[in-house]
Amino acid sequence: MKTISQWLLAVLMVFAGVMHFISTDFFLKIMPPYLPLHLELVYLSGVFEIGLGICLLIPRFSRFAAWGIIALLIAVFPANIYVYQNQEIVPASPTIHLLRLLFQGVLIWMAFWQTRKSESTSGYLGRYLDT
Repeated sequence: MKTISQWLLAVLMVFAGVMHFISTDFFLKIMPPYLPLHLELVYLSGVFEIGLGICLLIPRFSRFAAWGIIALLIAVFPANIYVYQNQEIVPASPTIHLLRLLFQGVLIWMAFWQTRKSESTSGYLGRYLDT
């Protein structure tokens, strides 16, 4: 189960990173106005998402990449809050916007799980999650 989660997170990160270059206008729209250098930050976050997603699959770098993903998800969270507060930017139901915020927590949890060594998952949750 942990390996599936690792691959799923890696694919999501790489896909999201690539989308920063394909749908740049979308990501520019959701940038909070108080942040500088919008285009540069969109590209930079895309590069980091792609790089961290790839590194997550390389055993030597996977734990480092998982911590990097956690930091990145926390760093981009203000953009998600901004979209939640200004829902007209991305037309969707309020429920969808709320689920998007909660999904960030799920992704952070998935990344945190990847920071744990296999033997450390033998605790309570590890019995149910690690395979």
